[in-house]
Amino acid sequence: MAKRIIAIGGGEIKNKTTLKIDEYIANLAKAHAGDTRATALFLGTASHDSMPYFNSFRKTYTSVFDIKAEVALIVYGEMNIEHIREKFEKADMIYIGGGDTVFMLEKWKETGLLKMVMDAYNAGKIICGLSAGAICWFKDMYTDFEIMRGESSEYTFKKGMGVLDGLMCPHYDERREDFAKNFLSSDFNSALCVENNCAVEFTDGKISNVISAGGKAFNVVKNGGKVTEKEIIL
Repeated sequence: MAKRIIAIGGGEIKNKTTLKIDEYIANLAKAHAGDTRATALFLGTASHDSMPYFNSFRKTYTSVFDIKAEVALIVYGEMNIEHIREKFEKADMIYIGGGDTVFMLEKWKETGLLKMVMDAYNAGKIICGLSAGAICWFKDMYTDFEIMRGESSEYTFKKGMGVLDGLMCPHYDERREDFAKNFLSSDFNSALCVENNCAVEFTDGKISNVISAGGKAFNVVKNGGKVTEKEIIL
């Protein structure tokens, strides 16, 4: 079975700015479910298990697309880990929300959720994530976690899970200038940069599709001390 990751650059599910992308994901989940009702598992670890965020997710995936929405709560110890494991087993699709990427990965390692996430990916479940939930899959991430924590005013490069090769920058339409400055002074030579309301689908580790709800995705490289963008069109 093919291994799929849909990496969403950003957007507001609450305001349905990513609805075209969500529809694409919902159809993949339904195909995975076959004759049964599809189930989606929402991981809001990066937002410290924000319930309003989960409710926005449910209002889209259940109310609009008739997919059963479940949630895994680990930040405050609300759920038994075995109960969460059962939710992973039943899920057709895993959706990883945005927020503090570094906190999320640390919490996943601490609780054992990281193995469940990886097992779900390797089992061929549909994996999708927005912002933090997208960049975490890459070898390297361009992240604002220090800004979110009030520790710095600068974006930084951090190591991700390494399932997908390379560096990813989310919210590229908002971070283009900052990214260019930091990218040029870094050791990186190329990056995948994805705007809000755009998603890049990876099948077995390779880009297979770009889904736009208004945004674009770019391959960005260094070129003689400058940054060159090439829009990804498939």
